[in-house]
Amino acid sequence: MTGLTRRATLAGLAAVAAMRPDRAMAAWPERNMAMLHGLTVGGGVDVSARLVADGLSRRLGQQVVVESRPGAAGTLAAAQVARAAPDGYTLGFIPSGHAVAAATYKSLPYHAVDDFTIIGQAIEFPFVIVTHPEHPIRTVPDLIRTAKQRSEPLLGGVPGQGTPQHLLIEYLSRLAGIKIQVVPFRGGNQALTELLGKRIDFLIDPPVALIGQIKSGALHAIGVTGGARFPSLPEIGTVAEAGFPGFSVTSWMGVIGPAKLPPEITARLNAEINALVAEPAVAARIRALGSEPKSGPPEQFKERIAADVARWTKVIADAGIERI
Repeated sequence: MTGLTRRATLAGLAAVAAMRPDRAMAAWPERNMAMLHGLTVGGGVDVSARLVADGLSRRLGQQVVVESRPGAAGTLAAAQVARAAPDGYTLGFIPSGHAVAAATYKSLPYHAVDDFTIIGQAIEFPFVIVTHPEHPIRTVPDLIRTAKQRSEPLLGGVPGQGTPQHLLIEYLSRLAGIKIQVVPFRGGNQALTELLGKRIDFLIDPPVALIGQIKSGALHAIGVTGGARFPSLPEIGTVAEAGFPGFSVTSWMGVIGPAKLPPEITARLNAEINALVAEPAVAARIRALGSEPKSGPPEQFKERIAADVARWTKVIADAGIERI
């Protein structure tokens, strides 16, 4: 072997070694990362994504840049994440609407679970059922009893057709054996205006949208949908306490990546997210947004997404809701 050939061979071997996965993982991340979500800038998902991204930037030593790609109920952004290279530099931040979209759309360019690497949950919160203060319905049993006694169905406001709130009303009405007319609006603010104007009977929305007016007395909360009482509204009973043991419907947010993300990157990101939401200052900021910090392994979050897709698919089928 000539000196030239030997040097070329050694250079080739060095190049191959540099591309080995273990070497690449040791260096990751070496540059900025993108975190995509499919909702509008300034909304609850965007604010939560930026909170998580800022914490990951600090913990990983590289900037995690949040990019809002709204459209088609978040599915456009999810599709971009699914198509991205599985190198750890493109992530997705998804709300529970990711599972709802999988149930409500006839066809999506991705599978809601299998076409992603599920990394970890970060946030969870229940929904709150509220009426206006002068409404005779004061509790969940009151709502069920009134719905059974009235000749006309109760009017339940939701921030849009096919939203988690819409499907939650359908789910609860079937469990309770009652008839509720869902009234979809263009966003939660419009639904709230109609409730305060006494033109609908109740609405369901996340705590962050309602908690201030509940505490001021402008709204009356009759129940929360989580399996346990919500720490920020401890005086409000759960639907489970109202006669539906085991009832628990909560919304979540978490981080995903493209399918086939290297296990080492997945494990690192999951560990950093779990540590981040356990930081007292970060947990306090999450609670200030009307949510609770939530951590766990990737498998737990993956099971949660799959279970929600199955639940909402069944609700849509049982209610005869036309898929989009």
